[in-house]
Amino acid sequence: MHAGLERNRIRKHLLVFALAAPVLSMVTYLGLSKSSKEALSEVNATGVAMLFSAGTFLYVATVHVLPEVGGMGHSHKPESTGGKGLSRLEVAALVLGCLIPLVLSIGHQH
Repeated sequence: MHAGLERNRIRKHLLVFALAAPVLSMVTYLGLSKSSKEALSEVNATGVAMLFSAGTFLYVATVHVLPEVGGMGHSHKPESTGGKGLSRLEVAALVLGCLIPLVLSIGHQH
């Protein structure tokens, strides 16, 4: 509504969004439980699906949060920073947080 979309269009988008997870989880379950299990296990399909799911979640969360953190998005606070952006310390913390899983995975094998 903030972007000026019509209510009916918003309802359609919300319906598609709400149905996406349960419908696709059923499709994934059916796809993984069929006789092609052997072919799927060769490419680690479950792991790839989980990586795709986690990556999608992180992308959506990041796209939603970063503009507000950087001062470019809309704010719910009465006082606004006016597009200040991220400080060097905040950028360093963000990069460090991205690199921690990489460091923890060194030497870890399955």
